[in-house]
Amino acid sequence: MKSTSVILIFLLFIMAGCNRCPQQNDLTVDEEQIENMLEKYMIAVENEDYLSIEKMWDTGDSTMMLGTDSHERLMGWQKIQQAYRKQFSLISETFVSVQDQYIRVNCTGNTAWFSQRMNYNFIYDSIAHSFEGIRFTGVIVKNKDNEWKMVQGHISVPAHVNIGK
Repeated sequence: MKSTSVILIFLLFIMAGCNRCPQQNDLTVDEEQIENMLEKYMIAVENEDYLSIEKMWDTGDSTMMLGTDSHERLMGWQKIQQAYRKQFSLISETFVSVQDQYIRVNCTGNTAWFSQRMNYNFIYDSIAHSFEGIRFTGVIVKNKDNEWKMVQGHISVPAHVNIGK
């Protein structure tokens, strides 16, 4: 019984010494920076502004974007850039509206994740198109220069399936 008590006390001391997040930052500023970045990103998409889009992405090979088709797994900034160039060559007059944006930052303030719903309107082949409820999620990290950069993105289109109705 005495050895069990000693072990329990020892474990309590170890657990008390373990802090899941040794550095607690004021994350409000980071969340505002990311919200601002995502707004600039949508404006850059609307304006087909490659340079601004590139400044928001990490340009490394491990950067990833998952598109709406099951085969769209773009690895590295070059592939993502090519996809945007192709998209911008096919569509025009893009307008994106964002709703239900959710941004979270980890406790050390170096990694964030987000989700948002978008209505995506554009002209393709001289015909106006509109997609509602497109979901855009991603991961953003703070680089060595203390700048937020997107490292992973995923765009999905909601399925309008009438299961059980």
